Order: sequence, then structure tokens, then C-alpha cells
Amino acid sequence: MSETMIHVDLLIIGAGPAGLAAAIAAKRAGIMDLVVLEREDTQGGILNQCIHNGFGLHRFKEELTGPEYALRDIKEARDLNIPIYTGTTVLSLTRDRKVTAVSRERGLEVYQARAVILAMGCRERPRGALAIPGTRPAGIFSAGTAQKLVNMEGLMPGKRVVILGSGDIGLIMARRMTLQGAKVLACVELMPYSSGLNRNIVQCLHDYDIPLLLSHTVVDIHGQGRLTGVTVAQVGEDRKPIPGTGKHFDCDTLLLSVGLIPENELSQQARVRISPVTQGAVVTDSFETNVPGIFACGNVLHVHDLVDYVSRESMLAGAAAARYLKGGRPPFTRVSVKDGQGVRGAVPQKLDIPNDAITEPVDLMFRPDRVYQNHYVTLRSKEEVLSSQKRMILTPGEMAEARLTPDMLARLRGSELTIEINQEKQS
Repeated sequence: MSETMIHVDLLIIGAGPAGLAAAIAAKRAGIMDLVVLEREDTQGGILNQCIHNGFGLHRFKEELTGPEYALRDIKEARDLNIPIYTGTTVLSLTRDRKVTAVSRERGLEVYQARAVILAMGCRERPRGALAIPGTRPAGIFSAGTAQKLVNMEGLMPGKRVVILGSGDIGLIMARRMTLQGAKVLACVELMPYSSGLNRNIVQCLHDYDIPLLLSHTVVDIHGQGRLTGVTVAQVGEDRKPIPGTGKHFDCDTLLLSVGLIPENELSQQARVRISPVTQGAVVTDSFETNVPGIFACGNVLHVHDLVDYVSRESMLAGAAAARYLKGGRPPFTRVSVKDGQGVRGAVPQKLDIPNDAITEPVDLMFRPDRVYQNHYVTLRSKEEVLSSQKRMILTPGEMAEARLTPDMLARLRGSELTIEINQEKQS
């Protein structure tokens, strides 16, 4: 049987907040022939199970729950007549933008796209990646799985809970489990600082008297059929357990909130270059990868703290894909962005600076490698310091930003950019 090819201008993989925002921006920019493919049966992605508020403060200037935030983009996409096919799993993506997908309703389909936007989001790091010794009883869940069970299925994972890791989902689930009647004994974090937003530490732990044990980790898991307890120990600067510091917690549930990993499988099939730091694609300031016509945005690019920033970034990616499809790109000079001291995972990693007039600034996002107070974020070329601005607090749990103005971009032509954190103002 011959293969029937469906030709589209733009294909977006994922209908979470990133995919929806990118589709909306591309349609607004005049791309009529586009399609969005979503693996789940509903649009909105992870937001559907995030029933707490706190979303939308930056973008909409009001507090929304996750489903409320998602619904706004779902409605706009519907008003723009953007075709979104849910229950559709993308099986493969080639370097020449051929996409193979399968669904119950339409069977196997092959798309040939002129441009593709990767918006697949991220997944939680599992227990197997942690190498925790002990038995393998029931009662060990990722924090996101527990969130789905409680918020969408109406099921409680357990009654006495320890949380390993202080990512935002874990912090939020500490509060959620408490409100549902469980006893959260402790939130245990390997690092000497939390990996979650400070507001979540205050609202989800401090407000409910849940202890946060920094520089601690789970060193043993107990129980046969069902979890009966865990042993927690303090760790040294080398992050190895300190003998004699073990403490036993009687619990029936262990939630893992130990980091998120971009969903890279399709990206790797298309031979998209992956950053060893962010674990997502290496992109330009137009969010284009090393493969022409393939763009990436949202949590598949780098893990964000706030969905507002995911939407903002993805709208820029959608608009950039529209410009790509319309052609006529002016000549540019490519400049590399490098992580300097104190900086991890600056995005974008490349800047395509127009050779003619520059009218728009470029925002860089990065994470500090530890907690800094009253330090300076410095942007420098090989020849000069472009900017050095004081920040009251920089912490790995919160994404930091730095803006390149049109003047700074013009001064970068023919050089490279380094972003770093300094104790003193640079000049």
C-alpha cells in the first residue's frame, strides 16, 4: 500500500501551554496551513492536573488555576480555527521534517512539514535514575503521578508521606496531601538549597509546619509488599551520606520530586543538537535548532519555573517559525553565548544578529549554579563589558533573566557573548 503524504506548512508537536502558544502566535502571524498533534486525549498538558492557583500572574495579571490558564489558550486556538488532533502519538521525526503519527480515529498518518515546532514538554526523573538502595515495595510515586491520582482520579496514594526532592511539584504536593488529610513528615533535599520557587517553600511547607531537610537524602527504603519506612541521612559537601546521621521515618508513601527531563526522543531522531547542561535543544534567539526549519520551545527546550514564561517563549518561537516560512531572511552574524562563572544553561545558545538595523531586544534565561546574594549579572563580549547589573538574590530554584538591548547586540557583531555572575560590578 502506497504511503499517503499530508503536506502542511507548520506542524507543532504537543498541545500543552507551549504548543498552544506557538500555534496561536503562528496563526496570528498569517500561517494558515498548520496542525497540532497531541498525545493525550485532552489539550492543556500538565496544567490540567495543577488545580492550585498562582498561574497567569505575569501574563494575565491575575491568579488562575492550571485548568483555567489552559482554557484561555484552548479557547483562543478554537476561535482561530487551529486544527488540534488529540489522542495522536508522534512515532518519528526525520531531519527533513517528515512526521509519522498514529491515532485511533485516523490510523497511521505521515506529514511532510515545511517547519516543525517541538513542544513535547518534559517528564519526571524516576527512581531508577537515583540508585537508592532498598526494596521495591508499592507506595513509591513520582510527585506528578501522585498529583494526577489525587486531583484527577480522586485517589489518595497514602497517609504518612516523605517527599524526596524540593522541586515545585513536590512542594505543592506536600500541601495538597496535607489538605487531603495525610501527614507529610518531611521534605528531604540533597542540595543545601531548595530547587523550587521560594513562594512555594513558604506557602506549601512553612505554612503547614512541614520540615525541609536540606543537605539530606534517602539512603534506604524499607518494606516488602508496601512501603513501611525510609532512612534519611545528612550528606556532606561531596553529597555522600555522612555515617551515623541516619534517621528512620515510618511512612507508607514516598514521593519523588527529583527533577524534570525534556522529552528528547523525537529531537534526537531528527539529529537535533542537545545541550548537556539544559538537556534540551541548542537553539538560536529565534528558537531554531541546528536542523533548519525545526524549532523548540517550552519545557522540551529547558525546564521553566512559570508557565507564563513558557507561553511567552513559545509565542516568540511561533512567530519565528512564521517568519521562516515566509522567507526573505536578511543577512545576519551568528554569535555564540557561553556560560561564565556561576551560570548554568543560558538559553538561547546562539544569537543571529541582523547585519542591518536591530529593532528588538533579546532576553536570555539561565540558572545560577548556587545561591548568590547582592551579586552582579554581567554580560561581556571578548572586547568589553556590555552590562553589569546588581541582583539582590539569585538561586538555582528560580530562572534568572538578562536583556540584550539593540545597542548591545550591535556591539556583539563579530564577537561572542559570555554571561557570568560576579561579586563586584564589572566595567
